[in-house]
Amino acid sequence: MAAKVMNVRMTQTKQSLINAFFHLVSKKDFEKITIADITKGAQVNRATFYAHFTDKYELLDYVMGDSASAAIVKHTAGVVKFDQDSIHQLVLAVCDFYRPPDIQCRSSYVGLVVPQLKEKIVNGLKEYLSKSLEDIYTADEKNIYVPIFAQVIHEGAIQWATGNVTTHKEDVAMRVALLVIGGFHSSELTLR
Repeated sequence: MAAKVMNVRMTQTKQSLINAFFHLVSKKDFEKITIADITKGAQVNRATFYAHFTDKYELLDYVMGDSASAAIVKHTAGVVKFDQDSIHQLVLAVCDFYRPPDIQCRSSYVGLVVPQLKEKIVNGLKEYLSKSLEDIYTADEKNIYVPIFAQVIHEGAIQWATGNVTTHKEDVAMRVALLVIGGFHSSELTLR
């Protein structure tokens, strides 16, 4: 019982640090945010911050990684499979991941975060795809196809997210899913 209470308290504390961070990035440049600013906003001491994160960069990294994983799990309902519907949902997850946050981000935050966003979501896609292709491809084949499929899914979604295509995201997701599954089936034919 005591361990459960401690875990809940740790989770709540971590969430209050994250909330304080989001509040701060809407008001200050990321470079000017201090640990003291974050702990004051979360109403915890410095030692508590360091019990969760080594610095503000690790906090930022955690927030982005958690958001990428959450977007994928939300759209796939945690079910790992490789089919047209799953690929469709992965594209939608990436679209949602890139949707602007509800906070007014300062330009320094956006400049720092945008390059890292791609790495986080692509890594999440690779992890999902690697699991979904576990029984289909050998390790060497997965090393070829997983990064390619992840990049195709990402690129399709980013075209929608940046406004380069004007069709609805559902249409983009359907087209990318057809492309990936079509590529998968043609690679299956050449391997036989």
